[in-house]
Amino acid sequence: MKSSSYSLPEIQRRIDEVKRFLSVTLNIANAHTVEFYTHDVWKRFIAVSPQEVTSAVSSCSDQQGAPQDKEQSATMFGFCSDTNRLVDTHELLQAAKAHSFPGLGVCMSRDELLQDLRENRDKSGTPPAQTGADLEPDEFMNSKKSHEVQSMSEVVACLAQQCGVKQVIDVGSGKGYLSSFLSLQYDLRVYGIDSSISNTHGAQERNRKLKKFSRAFQKHTKATRARAEAKHSPQEETKLGPNGDEDVLHGDGVGNGSREEEKVLIRSSDVNSAMERLNPETEELFLSALSLDEVQSTSSRVPPSQLSAEERERRKRENLERKAKSRADSSASAVFSPLTSYVTAETELRELIVELEDAVMVGLHTCGDLAPSTLRMFVSKPELAAVCSVGCCYHLLSEEFDPAGQECLHRVCGFPLSQYLRDQSWFCGRNARMSACLALERVSLGQGIQMESLFYRAVLHVILRDHYGCYKSEKRVGNVYSKAKSFVDYVHRALRRLELDESKLSDSDIQAYHDTYRARMAEMHAFNMLKVTLAPCIEGLILLDRLCYLKEQEDVSFSALVQLFDPLLSPRCYAVVGLKTSGKRIAS
Repeated sequence: MKSSSYSLPEIQRRIDEVKRFLSVTLNIANAHTVEFYTHDVWKRFIAVSPQEVTSAVSSCSDQQGAPQDKEQSATMFGFCSDTNRLVDTHELLQAAKAHSFPGLGVCMSRDELLQDLRENRDKSGTPPAQTGADLEPDEFMNSKKSHEVQSMSEVVACLAQQCGVKQVIDVGSGKGYLSSFLSLQYDLRVYGIDSSISNTHGAQERNRKLKKFSRAFQKHTKATRARAEAKHSPQEETKLGPNGDEDVLHGDGVGNGSREEEKVLIRSSDVNSAMERLNPETEELFLSALSLDEVQSTSSRVPPSQLSAEERERRKRENLERKAKSRADSSASAVFSPLTSYVTAETELRELIVELEDAVMVGLHTCGDLAPSTLRMFVSKPELAAVCSVGCCYHLLSEEFDPAGQECLHRVCGFPLSQYLRDQSWFCGRNARMSACLALERVSLGQGIQMESLFYRAVLHVILRDHYGCYKSEKRVGNVYSKAKSFVDYVHRALRRLELDESKLSDSDIQAYHDTYRARMAEMHAFNMLKVTLAPCIEGLILLDRLCYLKEQEDVSFSALVQLFDPLLSPRCYAVVGLKTSGKRIAS
């Protein structure tokens, strides 16, 4: 495997570039919308009109090239050097584009990574990974999840093949979609670890999901065969009859079986065709995951009604034996093993997984600190040969250098991860990390963010300041906006939630606040557009920090940031991928 094209010093240089940009602009990302009017945020940070900002953001996609340095310019990234207020929106937007992943040019595409892995496989003479049919998203998961699972699973399978391992540990496995697919499609032994017992408890629920997968697997096989048959007999198509035999449909679509029967029933030939794609071990795992009522023995295509009494008894006995074996040894027969545990960097995997061998660790949209914990485990556990981690929920990251000193008093923090940023005591701030969760396509002119709910909350804050002498309360306002019929109703509901005296304000007083600040709602809209513009840069720094951490490790031979998903389908689309030096791994 050839090493990443970016060395540690180069990644550190990119981090410095993003830090320099954020040192000027981070105040915007950290401004709290609730305090927008009480702290007069627009006038503090912005020296142009809201209309200029919205117009510039709308036309930003038409702008090309990196920001240009102006001779004797008094601005830095669009901000006045004297007042620290935004005076050139276009300069800021161009700088933001240059300091996001596309502008930094540090990210590999998924195809590039797969090509590198396959070239290395071809050189070593290793056979390609087992592959099967594509999923039908409507059968197993929604289109977004299907895209993520299929895109990531192929990369994980190639990493496992590259390292010569057959085990995968899926951290934050949730409902087990990725785990199930990796096991069934690529014949990998997968352990899914999730902290929520509702996600891992109950074999019946897992079987239900696996049955959905089996139907998707068979649906693809049936569709493929039907298309092949249609080439030879365009006027006819086959359909299942009520006994599992084939009826013939002619051009008018009339047949003996109903469409519902066609959807539900599964022919043994379908299962045979699907099983031809699997090796014997996978076949056993696949069959044991399904109920005996749904899949019968595939050794014969003879309808049950035509079997002898002796043969029927033999099949019944085999089914009972298989079912007993499944119950007695669930760890060996399950498609994947779901485990319930809260995972940190200090978690001892061998205490959770008795059969642990060398493995690949993966995480699909691991929340908050779980993503950096996954990378720390990869570095510290000799049995982990590779990692592929896609994080999310940056606002839930804990920060080591929080000025309030509250987040990391007694535990290891999630940011910064690299020694390079830790030596500089870098701090982002929760509001900035919250901004990093925003996807640019979610916010456009008048769409995406619920501007009215944000506006209501900010004006309520003014009312609390003016009439109740308080800005904060131990109680939260919560989601009263969805229940409110008007701004007046919203304020009354909020005051009751905060246990404050409603009688201090008449309805006309409340409405007057609304009317006064309504004229300034455009400021809030424009300001949030700027926050969204900065989101990719903040996310970029968080991910560069994780990549830098892997590059700081001597026994990590390859590390890269990889765009795994289409950002329009899955905004959190970047994975941190790492491989250890083979000689430094210790087999169990």
